[in-house]
Parts: sequence; structure tokens; C-alpha cells
Amino acid sequence: MAVSDEPLHRVVVLVRPGLLPMELGIVHRLFGTAVDDTGRPLYSVVTCAAEPGEISTDADFTVNVPAGPEALRNADTVVVPAAVEDYGPQQRGRLSPPVRAALAQVPATARLASICTGSFVLAAAGLLAGRRATTHWKSCPELSALYPEIDVDPDVLYTDDRRVLTSAGVAAGIDLCLHMIRSDHGADVANTVARGTVVPPHREGGQAQYIDRPVPEPADDSVAAARVWALEHLGETVTLEDLARRAATSVRTLTRKFRQETGMPPMQWLGQQRLQYARRLLERTDEPVDRIAAAAGFGTGTAMRQHFREALGVSPRAYRNTFRGAG
Repeated sequence: MAVSDEPLHRVVVLVRPGLLPMELGIVHRLFGTAVDDTGRPLYSVVTCAAEPGEISTDADFTVNVPAGPEALRNADTVVVPAAVEDYGPQQRGRLSPPVRAALAQVPATARLASICTGSFVLAAAGLLAGRRATTHWKSCPELSALYPEIDVDPDVLYTDDRRVLTSAGVAAGIDLCLHMIRSDHGADVANTVARGTVVPPHREGGQAQYIDRPVPEPADDSVAAARVWALEHLGETVTLEDLARRAATSVRTLTRKFRQETGMPPMQWLGQQRLQYARRLLERTDEPVDRIAAAAGFGTGTAMRQHFREALGVSPRAYRNTFRGAG
């Protein structure tokens, strides 16, 4: 088979001071190991900075980046990783003049992508307006508040909306890059890259399964007694009437106060507590799914599996395989 002389797809990574080195490594590793069936590389990967030179990281070393923003002028794909500055609320929603000038050099035809809180750079540049996007789950509320024009999805690992892509926290950058490789060259190439990197070619579910939502201690509020009682009886049938009786109030008043004090209706709150309790048992015990389902109040393993699929995008078994012993 003849070797193609077609120019390589050029991936340019725009890094900033306070770079998270893993995110830069992800892009170089995955795109850098993608080859065709002759062994020819499919991408060239270049790192650049708005102000080239020695770039600080969040670790105890720096990265020397000789290429400046001119590297962006002939980019086919531009990737913006996270930086320490993204985590300061006073920085979000702002672009430094050098970064803004660098982004202005990106061709209109280029594909744009961000890893983790690099999405704040794309948002501040107006590149996510009217699009679906995500970022690390801890930062999704801030992204949504700062940019109401963006459809922020806190549950997914990555989004792809008309050649502008975003990913969740650090490791979701792997999922994002594999998705781009898969879109460009098919599943076989992406799967080969994934195998070489010893990562799954596609992860089940979204980032909802990684959000740690501890079962809260009830606050000193007017439905506290009902909430305490419910947490102690998760494995039993609990009705609105039961909760109202424990709160010494009517069902209507209970529902209103629950919304005021927890932000959700009573039964939705109860469902979240059951889900969280089941997650803890899956992480910390070897109990069968059916027994956990009964203990958490789901009744049957089938019912619990449905709740896990709807809330987390994975089955209880897949969740346990991911998190058993991680706590």
C-alpha cells in the first residue's frame, strides 16, 4: 500500500501558566500514537503558549514551550487544557490579553476542544455560546452561572457540539481525545490507541457516578425529625404520610418545607439518600446487589439497577467494579 503524502492533521495544545501536566501528556500520548495501517502517524502534535518560554505547572517542575501563538495559525484541532488559574473564582470569566490574542489566530475551520476547566477559556472567548458543554462536576455550577447562554451538562464525560468539544475532569480528557480520534479515523484506530495506553476505548456512564454526595446530617430545621427518621429507615416502605407524621405537620406543609429546606420534594430527597446509601454499600462491602437493594429501600435488584441507570448511567455491578475499595 502506498504511503500517503497528505499533510498530517495538526493538533495544537495551547497551555497557560499553572498547567496540569497530565492533561498535556494525554493529548501528546493519544494523538501521538494514532497511526494508519501502514504505521504512518495520523497527527502531529505541537504545544504552544500565548507567551512562550518556561511555563509553570501545578507540580514541582516547569515545561519549556518554545512555540508561541503563531503555531495556532495552521491548526486543525486546538486543545485547551486546564490551569491553576481556572480554580480562582476571580479569574473565571476573564481572558488575559495574550490568551485572547492567541485565540484570535485560530482558523475558523479548526476544531476546538477543552479539557476540564479549560472550558472556561472557551466560554470567556464566546466560543461556547448556544452550545452544549461540560467541565469538572465541581465547576459546572460556576460555568452555568457565569454563562447562562451555555447548555451546561454536569453528568457527561464530554460533549461534541458542532466541532466545539469539552470534557469533564482531568481523566475525561482521555475519553475526549479518543472520541476525536474515533470520529476522524474510526473505531479500529481509536481502539488500538486505547489498548496501547491501557485504557478502555469507551467508558460506561458519565461523570455523575464520580460525584461524591455524602448522605447529609439533617440541619436544625422544621423537618429535621422526619429526615432523621427516614435515614434510619431507608430499607422500609416510607410514605409522605409517614414523613408528615414524624414532622408533626400536614403532607402539604411537609412538601412545601422540604422544598424550602432541601431544594426538592420529600420523595425525591428520599430517593437520593437511598441511592447514596446503595453506592456506599457497593463500594465498601461484598453484599449481593439484591441484598443491598433491600437494605437501601429499592426492594429488588431490578429496581435498583433501573435507578442506577437513570441516575448514574451505569449498572450497580459496573459501579462496584469501578469504585470497590476506592473509598
